[in-house]
Amino acid sequence: MNIRAGKLSDVADITDIFNFYIEHTNARFEESPFSLENRQQWFSQFSSETKYQLFVATENEVLLGFACSQRYRAMSSFEGTAEVTVYLAQAAKGRGLGSKLYSQLFSSICSYGIHRVLSGIALPNEASVALHKHFDFREVGVFNEYAKKNGQYISSMWLEKSLNAESAL
Repeated sequence: MNIRAGKLSDVADITDIFNFYIEHTNARFEESPFSLENRQQWFSQFSSETKYQLFVATENEVLLGFACSQRYRAMSSFEGTAEVTVYLAQAAKGRGLGSKLYSQLFSSICSYGIHRVLSGIALPNEASVALHKHFDFREVGVFNEYAKKNGQYISSMWLEKSLNAESAL
């Protein structure tokens, strides 16, 4: 298994992972699949030379998952905050890939002036909550039934983590 920076050529596989979650779970709130063009535009925000980075896990040239840091809000007051997320292909769950991806991501972005990382998890999702708590995220609250998809209300837990060189891993 290999963890490396994501490349534009990975976007098709990343799009497939996103679309699985859109079509089969409540982890994504979109109700229509992403297009390849949409995700190529999304990919343009990442660079190994900024605080917004994307890492992928591959095995035998198959993309198994990804983790990324993104702008939380487009205001200068949030420059020290990033939103982070991790997604795994269904066949890759339970192998520790989420931890490996987050370890690489946090190690790589901690020198870019990020003070706090945030993550929102649609509930229920015990595995994702456990992953984040393993990395010392703390729960800051739950938005109860604030989104609706396929006729069902969805709640999300929001978590935060202080990010500096000592706390990155």
